[in-house]
Amino acid sequence: MSDKHIVSAFDRDLEDIQSAMLTMGELVQAALTDAAQALKTSDSAMAEKIRKGDRLIDGLDQTVKTETAKLLALRSPTAGDLRTVLSVMEISSHLERCGDYAKNISKRTIAMAESDEIEGSLSALVRMTAFVVEMITDALDAYVKRDLTKAKEIIERDVEADQIYNTLFRSLLTHMMEDPRKIAVGMHLHFIAKNIERVGDHATGIAEQSIYLITGEMPDDERPKLDSSSLGLVESDD
Repeated sequence: MSDKHIVSAFDRDLEDIQSAMLTMGELVQAALTDAAQALKTSDSAMAEKIRKGDRLIDGLDQTVKTETAKLLALRSPTAGDLRTVLSVMEISSHLERCGDYAKNISKRTIAMAESDEIEGSLSALVRMTAFVVEMITDALDAYVKRDLTKAKEIIERDVEADQIYNTLFRSLLTHMMEDPRKIAVGMHLHFIAKNIERVGDHATGIAEQSIYLITGEMPDDERPKLDSSSLGLVESDD
């Protein structure tokens, strides 16, 4: 087989893998958005659909990992192409975790379907979800367009996601301290909020992979974190 044919086969295989990864991104964004809507409307049927739909996201993640492993074994990519392959694998893992968080939100939505809302919390969670979903959208766009500036901006926006989470956490904690009857639903809502905050972390991870792809180096500055929840409640779903 000629070198031209080998290169063409590699490019075609890599394009297919990237396409599967971007399809994962679309499914994850839809799952998170729908999970927030199901939470707001206490729609257990929609939540159950999202929970089951996570299998498709998991399947695509497995496809990406299997195909990238084959590509590494059979094609021996050069340095630039190797970065692309490795970044796709990492981004796929980030997206798979975000799909898990959408599933977790849906499971808790079902569990608290008959519970009374803590005032303002559901609307705040919907807004927070929209914020981190936009981070994912922009992170994937930065990857596709090799946009270094946008990738760096997403990392900075994670601080705002943490601030939104911390504000909501303090509000939930106040409600639970003032009325012990709200502790059960408050704990569910806190876990949901923490899952959403973690989505922002994974969007940042995707942006970091874009930077690695473009520059050949991972960002060396430690991300600032403003998560104060360790002062109160237990760890979130992982």
